[in-house]
Amino acid sequence: MGTLKTEPARTRPDLLAAPVAAALAQWPADAPVDVDAVLVAPIDAELADTAAFCAAYEVGLAESANCVVVAGKRDGVLRYAACLVLATTRVDVNGVARRALDVRKASFAPMADAVESTGMEYGGITPIGLPPQWPILVDARVVTAPYVVVGSGVRHSKIALPGPALAALPNARMVEDLAKPA
Repeated sequence: MGTLKTEPARTRPDLLAAPVAAALAQWPADAPVDVDAVLVAPIDAELADTAAFCAAYEVGLAESANCVVVAGKRDGVLRYAACLVLATTRVDVNGVARRALDVRKASFAPMADAVESTGMEYGGITPIGLPPQWPILVDARVVTAPYVVVGSGVRHSKIALPGPALAALPNARMVEDLAKPA
């Protein structure tokens, strides 16, 4: 994980958004990955954006994952989903993600809506601790990664965890070709 100084995330709630800390506190004992395999590391909040983070902390783009919130309407009801893809790829918003949401048109959720709905900071949104009704669409390439770095819900830290743990999150669904190469 590059030069990150990690420790078990559940021991450092000061480095996590409240919904993330709550989700880790409720991590199932029978989960395929032990909660102590979910690590957290403090970072400079000014370097939270993927390219700057990877360069500063010597983390490869293929080891870093982005969580983006997409939205679309169906029958007048706004639907959200989180999409998790490697930083070497981009979400296929109006193809695979749109079909998974079962909407006519999908787009990235407005920043203010994503922040308010998740209780997380923009640029730090993570699939851990999202609203329970949201599907989490995880690109298959993320699941096969031994470890990936994702947001922690805040900009001043990052979480590192085994890729398979992301597919085991509540409401997570592994999706082939959710992303296209960047």
